[in-house]
Amino acid sequence: MFFLAAEGGESTHNPIVPIWQEIVVGGIAFILLCIVLMKFVFPRMEQTFQARVDAIEGGIKRAEAAQAEANQLLEQYRAQLAEARTDAAKIRDDARADAEGIRQDILAKAREESDRIIAAGKEQLAAERATIVRELRTEVGTIAVDLASKIVGESLADEARRKGTVDRFLSGLESTGAR
Repeated sequence: MFFLAAEGGESTHNPIVPIWQEIVVGGIAFILLCIVLMKFVFPRMEQTFQARVDAIEGGIKRAEAAQAEANQLLEQYRAQLAEARTDAAKIRDDARADAEGIRQDILAKAREESDRIIAAGKEQLAAERATIVRELRTEVGTIAVDLASKIVGESLADEARRKGTVDRFLSGLESTGAR
């Protein structure tokens, strides 16, 4: 370039207007640079950008899928928890019912045992009362005969007379007590 300027003589160069040869060389270099960029660099950059977009979109899709799966699992766990609570409430109710049944059985057995003990006690009291009444009749009869002998002055030692007199006396007492 320097040579071209020297061959033309001494021309004055306007600093505002560029030299035409520099414009041509710069234009050719720019066109070559654009061709190299368009042929090699831009497709490679486009592949990189597309891979990045795919990775981001795939990551978003995977995140959405993972979120959906997590929500589904959460709903399953909630359903299982609700079912477990229902089962626990049923088990508690069954246990309460069983406890009430056992309580009623124990109370029924206790009542039966109490009734049996009371009945046995009543039977024992009736037997003892009968024994005591029999002993008292004999004793009262003996005392009454002794007392009557002293009052009447004759001996009521005869067994048949004494027994008949005592029985009449006691029957009279019973009929008087019954009124």
